[in-house]
Amino acid sequence: MAEPRVILEVDELVTLLGGERGLLRTPRPPVRAVDGVSFRLREGEVLGIVGESGCGKSTLGRTILGIQRETSGTVRLDGRVVSGLDPRAARRARRDVQYVHQDAGAALDPWWSIGRSIEEALVINGIEPREERLRRIDRVLAAVGLDATTRRRYPHELSGGQLRRVTLARVLVLAPRVVILDEPTSGLDLSVQATVLRLLRELLAELGLTYVFISHDLSVVRLMCDRVAIMYLGRLVEIADSAKLFEAPVHPYTRMLLAAAPRLTAGQDLHAVAIHGEPPSPTAVPSGCAFRTRCPHALDACAAAVPVLEPATDGGHVACGRWRELASLAREVAR
Repeated sequence: MAEPRVILEVDELVTLLGGERGLLRTPRPPVRAVDGVSFRLREGEVLGIVGESGCGKSTLGRTILGIQRETSGTVRLDGRVVSGLDPRAARRARRDVQYVHQDAGAALDPWWSIGRSIEEALVINGIEPREERLRRIDRVLAAVGLDATTRRRYPHELSGGQLRRVTLARVLVLAPRVVILDEPTSGLDLSVQATVLRLLRELLAELGLTYVFISHDLSVVRLMCDRVAIMYLGRLVEIADSAKLFEAPVHPYTRMLLAAAPRLTAGQDLHAVAIHGEPPSPTAVPSGCAFRTRCPHALDACAAAVPVLEPATDGGHVACGRWRELASLAREVAR
């Protein structure tokens, strides 16, 4: 059976933020929010992007979509370059890629009905006549589990779970192929989270979608994602199949994140190990490996060069100069 084809390619993507002068006319150093990120996404796949707050994962999603302009690097959709275009051309080229915002409420105009908010995307993309737009809106509302009367309601009349469904409907009405989901369960209680995740799984299969799933919640990522990319201060430090990454993480940062995730012990007490230290300021990233100032295995040599992703065990990739040594040590300890 042939492998699903690559639908999205990201090569050496860099996004610099800031650098302008502030109110006191003092120059601000630019932040490399996305720093040389590369990956491939296959049709039907769910790729998780994971990291601590401020690591650049949301900026990566916005840059792929074109909301944030890249500084350098390339984004390809179906082999066509869609980066570096003017805003209008970028919008046309990236119509097949849509973005679900982290804050569902803020993504909707409080003065607009739900129907008008969804219809706006169809108007912008030239879908006529209005009767066709309304048919599409009703179909997509049904697909996310909302009835047609929702069109006449306003954001303040909906629950958090319903708002998430509406934001999904807004992007699905354009029939995208890739959906970037930015913290899709953030701020929801557990029962609503479960409902939203189940819906995302159903839509993935029924509509033939592909997801980039941005989250800090490792339990959700483990449930939803086929592959997982770990991000630290703008760079990918590990990428691997989800099951393999959770069973045998290679990078010290990945191990630290997994150890810090709350889990039930044998006595059913919630247990987690605190993450060591605080991330450095993104305006003063350490030389060499950015994680070395928090890494328990760091050597002086780790400051010499920035590690790049290289093939590791079981088809994964890792950016760590000591990964072979550390993996061997872990095997010895496990014996």
